[in-house]
Amino acid sequence: MLIDSHCHLMFNVFDEDRREVLSRAKDAGVMAYINPGITIDDSREIVAAAETIPNLYAAVGIHPNDANTFDAISLNDLRELAGHPKVVAIGEIGLDYYWDKAPRPLQRDVFEQQLDIAKALDKPVVIHQRESAADTMDVLREWAATPHPGLVLHSFSGDLAMAKEAIELGFYIGISGPVTFKNARGLPDVVAALPPDRLLVETDAPFLSPHPFRGKRNEPARVKIIAERIAELQQIPFEVMCDHLTRNAITLFRLPDFNLS
Repeated sequence: MLIDSHCHLMFNVFDEDRREVLSRAKDAGVMAYINPGITIDDSREIVAAAETIPNLYAAVGIHPNDANTFDAISLNDLRELAGHPKVVAIGEIGLDYYWDKAPRPLQRDVFEQQLDIAKALDKPVVIHQRESAADTMDVLREWAATPHPGLVLHSFSGDLAMAKEAIELGFYIGISGPVTFKNARGLPDVVAALPPDRLLVETDAPFLSPHPFRGKRNEPARVKIIAERIAELQQIPFEVMCDHLTRNAITLFRLPDFNLS
């Protein structure tokens, strides 16, 4: 059994077959889903869906590409949404220097304000970082200097030094489809070197579909393919790796134990 620790099930690409997508995921052994928000409106929709979809849990936050939408009203809305019992994290938040859709100083300010909310509300965090590793870690080092509720570096693409520092700070590393790509470069070596009790598995659906489905719409059922690759790299039996990945997600997001033995 697995938990897809990061997917976007409310995106409109799933509107026509969401029920079938969830059914395929269940058949593949996916027991729960974490669905992060990217805007306040998106976060609100996810929370509403989590009220009706069993084992769907929400994270709420404003993505760095939408930092221009952040204001005092959205700050209050975020705090209110975070109080919902099915909201298990703040996210996805961070810095994105690839798209650069918002000024970098604004991205950082919005990132830091949301980290403050997470700490104040004792909610773990889902981090988005793209071509912003140095600045992201600068912010997170400061945040981690005092007790914190934990976080995951989602869809990790950094190097081993970054991963090791993140783990030393008490963070988790989220592994997604690119670890299966033939041109994955250094990522497989990073995954192989990390402790299994600090790894999460995710699809980031509908994005980053693993090999051999690369380029097609991703969905949570394919989290099994990613977990198989992680187990291979870790040289751990698949069932044992699944147990690590599932328990790590339960620990970080404080989920029910789903009657695990």
